[in-house]
Amino acid sequence: MTQKIAILGASGYTGAELIRLIATHPTLEIAALSGDRKAGQPMSSVYPHLRHLDLPVLVRIEDIRFTNIDMVFCALPHATSQSVIRELPGHLKVVDLSADFRLRDPEEYEKWYGKPHGAPEQQLEAVYGLTEFYRDEIRNARLVAGTGCNAATGQFALRPLIEAGVIDLDDIVMDLKAATSGAGRSLKEHLLLSELYENVKPYSVGGTHRHLGEFDQEFSKIAGRPVQVQLTPHLIPASRGIVMTCYLKGDAQEVHKTLEKAYSNETFLQVLPFGEVPQMKDTRASNFCHIGVAGDRIPGRTTVVAVLDNLTKGSSGQAIQNANLMLGLDETTGLMAPPVYP
Repeated sequence: MTQKIAILGASGYTGAELIRLIATHPTLEIAALSGDRKAGQPMSSVYPHLRHLDLPVLVRIEDIRFTNIDMVFCALPHATSQSVIRELPGHLKVVDLSADFRLRDPEEYEKWYGKPHGAPEQQLEAVYGLTEFYRDEIRNARLVAGTGCNAATGQFALRPLIEAGVIDLDDIVMDLKAATSGAGRSLKEHLLLSELYENVKPYSVGGTHRHLGEFDQEFSKIAGRPVQVQLTPHLIPASRGIVMTCYLKGDAQEVHKTLEKAYSNETFLQVLPFGEVPQMKDTRASNFCHIGVAGDRIPGRTTVVAVLDNLTKGSSGQAIQNANLMLGLDETTGLMAPPVYP
């Protein structure tokens, strides 16, 4: 049975990625697209690569009739989704791709995002959207909060290790390399070609990156006590992709076996043979995450490397994976296309 969906914020990168993926989905039909600054324009003028698709014209959110819509993907900027989702009709299932509902504690949200939460009732019902670890809750959810792309990458690398107790929880160092599309499509000086080309730029150094709120929330929940990681992100001159390198204290072989066992039945999470590590292009434009484990010359030290596409597995692909569960479909539906290479 066809499910009619609306994409709010379709003129952004995650909105365009949703359209690209849904174009080959067998049961999802795009019935409405919003893009307030682009309202009245066809998608072909905003994203020419989607010209071959028969898509609705972009409209303002208030002009969408939700009566016949089954599900909404909310790909709006952070702090915008709260007010929009708060006013949506109650019959709609909603997958939010912003940061607005990821943190369960309103005080933690205010700490990391600098303002009180604008939709506390909806925040209470939101389910954290890391699909492989919250399947049962997602199946029965009305509102799912998609994870941060960087937070998803790091959690795929570390969650099973924290749960199994095979690493030192007080000695976790994470080095992040992130492509520019994670910063959105709005014009920003530091993303200009002349600023970033032939350059690598550390940012949010010293524990200020907002996705640390997700790591604190999820890792502490698993461990049953506070867990704080050290994270240094770097912006790199690439359009899409994430490489997360984790430096850990623990036996490398045990770490590898733990990850292999945890993900042995997971379609999208691929653990490489011991000693092999992935590169960013291995998962480009796909819903897969590749994870590698290597030992170190220093005894008892281990390196875990996880890579994924920030726009697909880190955002829009994850959103569709969650939507599939919410609609009673196989979660892999429409998401099995292999990575694009080179």
